[in-house]
Formats: sequence, structure tokens, C-alpha cells
Amino acid sequence: MQPPAEVDHSSGFEGQDWSERRTVQAMTDADYQELGLLAKTVIVVAAVLFVTGVFWHGISLKVFEQFWHDLIERPDGPMRFRFVLQPVIATVVAIRDGLEDARAGRSPYLATVLGNRQERIGRLREGLNATARIIALGLVMDVIYQAVVFKTFYPDQALVVALVLAFVPYLIIRGVIARIWRGQPLT
Repeated sequence: MQPPAEVDHSSGFEGQDWSERRTVQAMTDADYQELGLLAKTVIVVAAVLFVTGVFWHGISLKVFEQFWHDLIERPDGPMRFRFVLQPVIATVVAIRDGLEDARAGRSPYLATVLGNRQERIGRLREGLNATARIIALGLVMDVIYQAVVFKTFYPDQALVVALVLAFVPYLIIRGVIARIWRGQPLT
């Protein structure tokens, strides 16, 4: 049950009903959210890893073949639990944030990131803040994996694995949860 539409002259929402206010407020919250220290650190580390990987190993067909071979072999090697752990943690965070989106009346996350230029940056900030710990954990686990298995370090591979296991599930599941929940009555 929604509260009755009231006119609130102090908030700038004159003539809007309660759901419109929540949607506008949710959009402005996303727009003004700043990146946390951990999220900023993850961005810097990701950029350094990418540049270092290109510098150390170059860009060639052989490097790409080795890259894909190593990525495909990882789930069969030691520390395979991370292929379950990271997506599960990302899913839990995505469910929490997707439910918040549905309650606030915001559009689904991935649809907004891909299709709404005005909200894209704010929503990406939200997602990065929410998944920064998971991405950092993934980077650390992949560094350990590479030290044990490869006895060397491929920084670009560590970055791809961390993003695929942490941010991609979050990106997809958050919007799906919001869509599913929105179809149900909210309490």
C-alpha cells in the first residue's frame, strides 16, 4: 500500500506521487555516490595489472593462445573453490542490491548501465563499490594460484579472472532480481 499523494513544497516534488518521488530520489542517490577507497584502489590496481601484462608479455597470437589455454585450465587446477566462492558472494551482494533497486523503483541495473547515459556512471560506481572487496579477493586468490601453478605471474589473466568471477555475475543478477521482485507486491 502506498502513502497518499501529497504535495511537498519543500522538496521540489510538487505534484508527484510517492513512487515518482522514490524513483527520482533513487536516481539522484546513484548519481552522487562517490567511489570508496577500496573501489578506487581496485581501479588503480586493475589499470596497473593491465599495463604490466601488456608490457611483460606483449600482444601477439601466441600470448592470446596461452591466455585462453591458462584460463580454461584453471577450474581443473588447485583452488577451484574460488570458481564457486566468488560468484556466490557476488550473487548475494547482487540480490541485496537488486532488491533495493526494486523497492526504490529504479530500472534494472544492466539495462540502465547499457542504455541510460545519464545514470550509467552513477550506477557503475554503485556496482564497483559493492563488488570491490570481491574483486580484490579474486585478484589475491589468482596471484596465489599463479604462484603455485605457473611459478610466474600473468597480471592480465588475474584481472580477467577476478572480473569474470566477481563483477559479471553481479552485473547480470542484480537486474534480474529487480525485475523478478518488481513483479511481486513490495512490503
